[in-house]
Amino acid sequence: MIAELGHFALIIALAMALLLSLVPMIGSFRGYSSWMRLASSLSLGQLLFVAVSFVCLAIAFLMDDFSLKYVSQNSNTALPDHYKISAVWAAHEGSLMLWALILAGWTAAVALFSRSLPLVLSARILSVLGAISVGFALFLILTSNPFERLLPMVPMEGADLNPLLQDIGLIIHPPMLYMGYVGFAVPFAFAIAALIGGQFDSAWARWSRPWINLAWVFLTIGITLGSWWAYYELGWGGWWFWDPVENASLMPWLVGTALMHSVSATEKRGVFRSWTLLLAIFAFSLSLLGTFLVRSGILTSVHAFASDPERGVFMLMFLAIVTGGSLILFALRGPAMQKVKAYSGWSREVMLLINNLILVSAMTMILIGTLYPLVADVLELGKISVGPPYFNFFFVPLTVGLVIAMGIAVFTRWKSTEVNLILGKIPVPFLVAIISAGILPFYLSLDYSYSITGGLTIFMSVWLVATIAKDLIEKMGINLKRIAKLSHSYLGMQLAHTGLAICILGVGLSSAYDQIRELRMAPGDKALIAGYEFTFSGVNAIAGPNFSAFQAHIIVTKNNQVVANLFPEKRHYNAGGQVMTEADIDPSITRDIYVSMGEPLADGAWALSLQVKPFVRCIWLGALMVSIGGLLAATDRRYRRRRQSASNNEVAL
Repeated sequence: MIAELGHFALIIALAMALLLSLVPMIGSFRGYSSWMRLASSLSLGQLLFVAVSFVCLAIAFLMDDFSLKYVSQNSNTALPDHYKISAVWAAHEGSLMLWALILAGWTAAVALFSRSLPLVLSARILSVLGAISVGFALFLILTSNPFERLLPMVPMEGADLNPLLQDIGLIIHPPMLYMGYVGFAVPFAFAIAALIGGQFDSAWARWSRPWINLAWVFLTIGITLGSWWAYYELGWGGWWFWDPVENASLMPWLVGTALMHSVSATEKRGVFRSWTLLLAIFAFSLSLLGTFLVRSGILTSVHAFASDPERGVFMLMFLAIVTGGSLILFALRGPAMQKVKAYSGWSREVMLLINNLILVSAMTMILIGTLYPLVADVLELGKISVGPPYFNFFFVPLTVGLVIAMGIAVFTRWKSTEVNLILGKIPVPFLVAIISAGILPFYLSLDYSYSITGGLTIFMSVWLVATIAKDLIEKMGINLKRIAKLSHSYLGMQLAHTGLAICILGVGLSSAYDQIRELRMAPGDKALIAGYEFTFSGVNAIAGPNFSAFQAHIIVTKNNQVVANLFPEKRHYNAGGQVMTEADIDPSITRDIYVSMGEPLADGAWALSLQVKPFVRCIWLGALMVSIGGLLAATDRRYRRRRQSASNNEVAL
């Protein structure tokens, strides 16, 4: 009965989404204000029924209702309850249900928090979001129904959740990632509404900017959590693999970053109007492309846990309709919205344009590297693999150029900037960065070998932080109380840029100085890595709620002082018989000590992977600062000002 209730609620949600996509849009063209006002009620109603359907599916998991095919394939009676909840979105059908729920949530949020928008504009925005909801609801009901029954042969026990997903990472990573993916539907809807109305100005940019920031923040958090999850769960000790599914989330993030910077220029100076609209379209289109890549079954990836080739056709058609239709609309209306405004070669506008070109170039490089092997396979050109060397070859120089441009951009002004003014501010940060890059690698070489990569990394990070510090000092002087007078938008930008510098520091130094040894170790054996001594004490058998495991004990010392006791595991899951590695990590800001178990060997010995990873935590610390900076910028007080009725009349479409 619970499953039927959930299925019925999903059908009602589809009906409401269909009404939302049609009634307010028709009302906006006919001038029926009552029809347009229905958009808010329909948005809230859609959220209610999607939420009811989602809760029914969660209850089915908690009740071990194995008559549902989806539950039987992804749960087990021995599975802990918190993993039963996260199993709701662990595979194809449930992940699409989560997508639909989050999309309904974003739609309701726009309805609640954009009431000061012109009625015509808000009605069209919500109608576009409703049309997207129709596509996903049809996808769920017609091809991916999570409430499909296994009758009359109901299994007594479920197949269990994939052991890789039995982790807190599954609980928090997919919802955050989807919040970002789906969140870009909001600026997409803003862009389509502006194109339909044929009017686009700085007010539009001001209204859409907080939504862009929020979607970008959630996507940043989601990607960061995915990197952290892969690092400690997969047992390899890597934090990024240039995996196609990882690339699928990075591409909309890069375009979303470009969109954030472009829309600021549109708001401040009224420039890049058509470009901003195009980026809004591409950001959401790439989010849909990522969903297609992960859910279609055309990729083989450690992250592609839920895939089905047959359903990929529906997703590909939906992607073609959304992207193709929006690009046709842009081709018809976009160029007419562009207004030329003068600015010099060293203005803030030019630096933002350089920023956008680098980010979009990086996205294009990743898109080619991700899709080319798939296209070659379809055209029977042979099996082609594009790996880290390709991505690093292009991405690293682009990142260096981006960081240098960011440092210079801090000293530019809108419309025009004197070259002598910029040249007068660069020397001090540049000298600080050069000196740091020359000295610090030699200090690190006391424990690690000297690395030119480490020197370049330090230069980039210190250069960016030094330019930010100089700009802050010029604005505040020595009076720290003046920081309260600076806008949230400015402070958020500087915090995000500082976080990027710290993230780059972690990426570069952990890559340059990473120490790894794969050893055969028997109880009592010792190994020395980067000044740390690892002693293998032995292995014990332990039991978990739904698995049994061998747990090793590794004692780590330095200068005859115990630094850590680590307990990596080799787990055997009872239901499916899968064998998984659980690494153990001793973390600190300057280094991680990372130990994972391989296979058992003769005479009580084991294959062990011992790693010392310098400054790897800076990757996630920096990404957290980037996220907080984006959130702080989204709370700028000018976005909270209530628009006057005169402004509404002026901008009404």
